[in-house]
Amino acid sequence: MKITTVLFDLDGTLADTAPDLALALAAMRKTGLPDLSYAAVRKATAAGTEALLRLGLDIEPGTPDYETARLAFLGHYERLIGQATILTPGMAEVLQTLRAHALPWGVVTNKTEVLAQRVLKVLSLDAEAACLVGGDTVTRPKPHPDPLLYACERIGVAPAACVYVGDDQNDILAAHAAGMPGFAAVFGYTSLAEARTWGADALLSTPDDLLAALL
Repeated sequence: MKITTVLFDLDGTLADTAPDLALALAAMRKTGLPDLSYAAVRKATAAGTEALLRLGLDIEPGTPDYETARLAFLGHYERLIGQATILTPGMAEVLQTLRAHALPWGVVTNKTEVLAQRVLKVLSLDAEAACLVGGDTVTRPKPHPDPLLYACERIGVAPAACVYVGDDQNDILAAHAAGMPGFAAVFGYTSLAEARTWGADALLSTPDDLLAALL
């Protein structure tokens, strides 16, 4: 079936959100802790809040005060959204081309829907996205296929007519479980060596590679 719709992960794929997340993590860390490598923060961003808190505060779900720390971190992040987040370089041209070919696109992310909506608004994309599905929009987030299947329902398209683009292995697992190809965004927060182990249907070194694969 011909691909007619593109679904994007948000962090590290559609947008470079790591700078704002790094600021939020820095606001959580106590004086005297060693500096965090920004490269490490970027990599953890692909895996979400749990990975960021593990990196920055050395806490895991189920440990004392984890939920308090998680909510505080998200509060800092909500306040800081838009300080340094940018559209991934080259992505504006991709979206323009999709628009020119009348190919709708949407966002499926494990970020909460409210926070994801704020990111899209900062990037002036909130009115253009055909759908936005957050990690709390449906009961089970990625790597379950439910968010992607729900996005297909919202747009009114068969899963086989969609492609999902993401920069984490869970993105590819979710895409395949939903019955659609999964493209690994190597221009995001992962490495080519890592992405090669995921079984992705394509490895995208730049956003332009998506257009080459579709058009």
